[in-house]
Amino acid sequence: MRITSDSDHLPLGDNKASAWYGRHILKVGQFTREDVDQVHGVAAEMQRMVQRTGGCDLLKGKILANMFYEPSTRTSCSFMAAMQRLGGQVIPINEAKSSSVAKGESIIDTAVTLGCYADVMVIRNPTVGSADLAAANAGIPVLNAGDGVGEHPTQALLDTFTMRQELGKLDGLTVTLVGDLKNGRTVHSLARLLTKFDGVKLNYVAPEILRMPQDVVDEVAAAGVQQDMYEELAPVLADTDVLYVTRIQKERFATPEDYEKVKGVFVIAPETLTGAKDDMIVMHPLPRVNEITVEVDADPRAAYFRQMEYGMYVRMALLALVLGRA
Repeated sequence: MRITSDSDHLPLGDNKASAWYGRHILKVGQFTREDVDQVHGVAAEMQRMVQRTGGCDLLKGKILANMFYEPSTRTSCSFMAAMQRLGGQVIPINEAKSSSVAKGESIIDTAVTLGCYADVMVIRNPTVGSADLAAANAGIPVLNAGDGVGEHPTQALLDTFTMRQELGKLDGLTVTLVGDLKNGRTVHSLARLLTKFDGVKLNYVAPEILRMPQDVVDEVAAAGVQQDMYEELAPVLADTDVLYVTRIQKERFATPEDYEKVKGVFVIAPETLTGAKDDMIVMHPLPRVNEITVEVDADPRAAYFRQMEYGMYVRMALLALVLGRA
């Protein structure tokens, strides 16, 4: 489904005087509601441009350094596609072992090096705070593509863009987050970003050992957002506008035995969605393992592949904004 929203009209152009020019994208706490609205407005313009012409030369002559210390398909490829659709070029480093990191090079030295060759840098690293360290030393805008169990701010921006494009609004939504809320940096950032909007209600559905971290809960509570915790989905499904499902992250568990205790605890199947709203959407940051069955893909409420496409438009917007071209 596609509902026209208030983010649909914002022109592109050269604007190095913008507050976005040269800005790092590290944490959702740096954004105001107006910031989010602006990103979404530019993303909507990018979407229309891609649908009309496939791309443009807005970032011709610019280079993106794409540095990924952890495996990635969607985030890495969407940033590369975003840069290329805007006429720029990419230095892809998708496995740290193929770079001097394998020889023991520090994040600082890597950031300084890439800052010599590129105009903007995207980094994913398993250590919380790694993007901040890169930003302090690169000399170019740095975008955090995930720092361990910390944050994933560009994912939160594309998640909220998906909600806005699919449902036409962000204010007043009931968003239910399901799965590994302890280790899921996507839900940490999303919960924080949703505090910028009015009347949002958050439901957290997870086993006790995978509950949302207390620091996130406290930060969201301080913003006055209602939060409720559950261990089952059934009590909240009927009132849910957005069902946001996450993978149980095997790689974050200390032992295989701990993972085995909770894997498969929530599986969304067609019968699970009986009684849910007709206009509810199902989202997932992907990759999925078995937490959403493939039979759900045919349900028009399944928005997770559209969500993936929306992500490219948001990342196009961010690259254009930090490089002073939107």
